[in-house]
Amino acid sequence: MSKSPNHTFSYVLVALVAAFIGVVLGATYEQNRSAGNNLGLPDFALSGNQKLDKILRVIKTNYVDSVNTDSLQALAIDDILSSLDPHTVYLPPKQAKSQNEDLEGNFDGIGIEYFVLNDTVLVTSVRKAGPSAKAGLLPGDKIIAVNGEKLLVKGDTDRAVNKLRGKSGSKVNVAVLRNGHNKPISLDIERGRIVVSSIDVALMLRPGIGFIKISRFGANTAEDFAAQLNALQKKGMKSLILDLRGNGGGYLNAATALADQFLPDNQLIVYTQGLHEPRTDYRATADGSFQKGDLVILIDEGTASASEILAGAMQDLDRGWIIGRRSFGKGLVQEQFGFPDGSAMNLTIARYYTASGRSIQKSYAKGKENYKEELSRRFKHGDYVSLDSALSDSSFLSRQVKYKTLKGRTVYGGGGIMPDVFVPFDTTGFSAFYKKVSAKGLVQGFVYAKLINAVTPNRFKSAAAFKEEFHFGEQDYQKFLSYCASKEVIGDKKDVKTSRHLLESQIKAVLARYYFGDEGFYTITSTSDDFINAALEKLQEAV
Repeated sequence: MSKSPNHTFSYVLVALVAAFIGVVLGATYEQNRSAGNNLGLPDFALSGNQKLDKILRVIKTNYVDSVNTDSLQALAIDDILSSLDPHTVYLPPKQAKSQNEDLEGNFDGIGIEYFVLNDTVLVTSVRKAGPSAKAGLLPGDKIIAVNGEKLLVKGDTDRAVNKLRGKSGSKVNVAVLRNGHNKPISLDIERGRIVVSSIDVALMLRPGIGFIKISRFGANTAEDFAAQLNALQKKGMKSLILDLRGNGGGYLNAATALADQFLPDNQLIVYTQGLHEPRTDYRATADGSFQKGDLVILIDEGTASASEILAGAMQDLDRGWIIGRRSFGKGLVQEQFGFPDGSAMNLTIARYYTASGRSIQKSYAKGKENYKEELSRRFKHGDYVSLDSALSDSSFLSRQVKYKTLKGRTVYGGGGIMPDVFVPFDTTGFSAFYKKVSAKGLVQGFVYAKLINAVTPNRFKSAAAFKEEFHFGEQDYQKFLSYCASKEVIGDKKDVKTSRHLLESQIKAVLARYYFGDEGFYTITSTSDDFINAALEKLQEAV
């Protein structure tokens, strides 16, 4: 997670030269000797920047084959950083820009979501009041040309879709095929700044019970969350389910600002500390607007970093119930340092500790590759389906270091956050057929190819009405199976039956998202979501 704005630095370049020194020394000496140059050794009076530039320049002008020196530089940096922790990483300019745009919650574009259907870009959503909406683009339109050039997506989706992207204020012409029109429609779109909320959805699941899902902790998350919280409270929300599943983190300050909404004045949320970073305490203020209502936080193995700060604070302070599966286990704080060329380095500068004093960072002593494979090892060990397996495999338990919550409950550090209520991974509808369908994206393909123009959305007043009134019957499922067969995916009778309920639910959810956005999707999926059902059961017990 990022702690503060970028800072420019150059000291890492000196380390780059040190990494190369054994090879460069021999090569330079031999080159000088062969040329009759008696200088013998290279000129070490050069600065770190100059030496690295010279090395790359010599390679570019003398190497036997064509070589991308930018890639060489990136490799050298990656080699140095590989000896540090897994979250200290070098970001090339494009990746650094993408990460920062994601966290800042804005980027330049035309404001659409799309799905590639038969090598064609199908518009599945148009942002309200965005550039495409203003130009008249509609969901269901197929973009067949950009600036007069045919647009076909074959393999490299990003390369094709990049033709639609560009700086805010620039214009792009698109030709689209629209259902009910015989000829392509030409539209001129002026690109703009697209603001994306990190709040996926906020809705009332039941009278008095609200649900908010957050995908990341970005620059605007705290403000967006406060607005959605207020809106749900006006609808009568007394209890909240906060979904942090799959949330990989983001800004530390965003996580502490959300924690502040639930806690009374001056309670310790988290503190950070490192060799060059003195201890910094983050405490709640008296401004929280949901300090007394019942709270449930959903987590899983994809819940990491800033998400774990929030979940850890609620658990340590006994403010809410943590439901789900053990979180990822990232207890390190990164600060981003920028290079003049737009690249950057996320450098770990501190560890964070929850209110009880525990670090939830899992071990990376065996290297980055071993670290990356830890989640796979959890799955193979059975941690996802059995609480006993999860407890026996949890690295934090082996340390025998116990911490106490505000009310005296025992919690552990060193390997993620273990939930208060465990929810096993549901494999009920899984089969070989389902795996093939998912790999090829056939649920989305079927919905966009066969259903969006066959179902009239105007007959459904709301997502809730769609949930109750839209039915996917036997004939519909057979049509889906025929569609799968046309894509060379055929399942045996047992697999087709085993996965039917799961596939039908997903088809209905994707169609609901097309008509009603994320509210439609979660209105459908929440009914069969084991995490949400466990949360509702816990809230019912609290009444």
